[in-house]
Amino acid sequence: MTTPRRALIVVDVQQEYFDGILQIQSPDRGQALANILAALDVADREDLPVVVVRHELPEGAPVFAVGSHSWLLHPEIERRLKPSWKRVTKDKSSVFASTDVAEELGLAAEILSDASGAIHLANEAGKVSADQLHQTLLVLLQSNFAAVATTEAWTDAVAAQKPLAKSDLGTSDIQRRAAFAG
Repeated sequence: MTTPRRALIVVDVQQEYFDGILQIQSPDRGQALANILAALDVADREDLPVVVVRHELPEGAPVFAVGSHSWLLHPEIERRLKPSWKRVTKDKSSVFASTDVAEELGLAAEILSDASGAIHLANEAGKVSADQLHQTLLVLLQSNFAAVATTEAWTDAVAAQKPLAKSDLGTSDIQRRAAFAG
């Protein structure tokens, strides 16, 4: 197995998620921020490239409107910004859609489960709690798209220069059968 080349992509750590209408409800947003800052410390110590992504919508939008309070980066992120960090704006959910963050194929994503969060949602399709949504998204991502781990496990993997374990849909189904047997 080859040594991974990593970059830390810090996505949408903006005021909207801390004191706006989309406040993160699970896990605790203060702890998630602490884990984001810990990951930034690791990136700094290990000389990893850092990309800071900001969601940006036109003036007058209800969230992330350019120049609004909700559009601002969290003050702790703003305070730590370095000239060497790449800064990107996006107007879609994905950091990769319509940006130059990933110009080459074959990337392996690693998601820090305790440095991300979710909100309660309700719409015509139903409702889901932030806890359920966060857990569901992490399980889905681990089953097919990314390696999901805590900030501590990611820190250990960075120090060991090893990739995080990633699953696949077939393995996830086999594990599902064992988890729900009986």
